[in-house]
Amino acid sequence: MFAALLKSYFRRGASAPALNDHGARRLHLGCGTDIREGWINLDAQKLPGVDVIADLDDCRRKPLPFPDDSIDEFLCSHVLEHLRDALGLMQEMHRIAKPGAIATIKVPYGSSDDADEDPTHVRRLFLYSFSYFSQRGYWYADYGYRGDWETENIVLTVDAARHAGKTFDQVFEEVRSQRNVVLEMITTLRAVKPARARGVRDKSRNMRVEIKHIEDK
Repeated sequence: MFAALLKSYFRRGASAPALNDHGARRLHLGCGTDIREGWINLDAQKLPGVDVIADLDDCRRKPLPFPDDSIDEFLCSHVLEHLRDALGLMQEMHRIAKPGAIATIKVPYGSSDDADEDPTHVRRLFLYSFSYFSQRGYWYADYGYRGDWETENIVLTVDAARHAGKTFDQVFEEVRSQRNVVLEMITTLRAVKPARARGVRDKSRNMRVEIKHIEDK
């Protein structure tokens, strides 16, 4: 059923979805030119190697061409900051995610120049932005969002030379009070299915934050 549904969407005429060595279906959203073996590479443009063409900013009107509960893992690298309807995408990802599916989302941190310099960026994202992709973020209002993603881990990458010898607390205080500290924010989310009820005021009960030092080239 899954292969038949996708057949008309694969530019390379594949008759079955991409699987990794463990038989998991992995979806690379907004892949651009970063074509990955073992992934279903999806983009809005007909670029070489793209398997599925879809507009991630129009998911409410045109759902992604995948059945419910069919994807094990998602990769979404530097895409969310470009979308006007991020909730629409996250809700659609939740629909097609298997229970417990993992989503890795990479974005520029909201207080960095990278978040603002690109004229196609339409939103900034911060540590607690991802809590609004769960149902825990909606104790005070209902925006009609029905997805539910638990934030499992957030990695903030920082320049190794600039922050050598600093403790986690020292770097984290700089993240909170200064601009251009974080080079990239990498968030791991887990699909909660069925979605939990709204009304629980707890945005980050299980969230872990790590600081990763990297060589800034």
